Amino acid sequence: MHELPHYYKVKASGEKQGNLKVAADNLPEMLAAPPIGFNGPGDIWSPEDMLMSSVATCTVLSFRAISRASKLDWISIECEANGELSRVDRVTQFTKIMIKVKLLIPKQENPEKAVKLLNKAEQTCLISNSLTAETHIECEVIFEP
Repeated sequence: MHELPHYYKVKASGEKQGNLKVAADNLPEMLAAPPIGFNGPGDIWSPEDMLMSSVATCTVLSFRAISRASKLDWISIECEANGELSRVDRVTQFTKIMIKVKLLIPKQENPEKAVKLLNKAEQTCLISNSLTAETHIECEVIFEP
């Protein structure tokens, strides 16, 4: 890892109506729009979708690093982040995030160790740690067939 602090710059641009363009140096441009809940089209990434994507991918990437350092062998992982958007004191915000992880491990691995490392990944995910929403993780560890 490079020395901290790190800096990230993303630009969103658009007109009075229609999709926004989201761009960052050295990354492909993408489109964004409001979600269906805010009268958006529902077929383009919204800021809310991107936030949940950030939680899910950060959890997986944190687990990769932690499992490597802890020498846990694993085959594949699926991570789903479900956010609850509510109003608190007249402010709309995410209040709860449920992270559901499904991890496939080889038969010789310890499932309790895997769950412990998944929980550690959720606790160390810098995206989750940057949010005020409560986060919870649900882990399912299965052995390869």
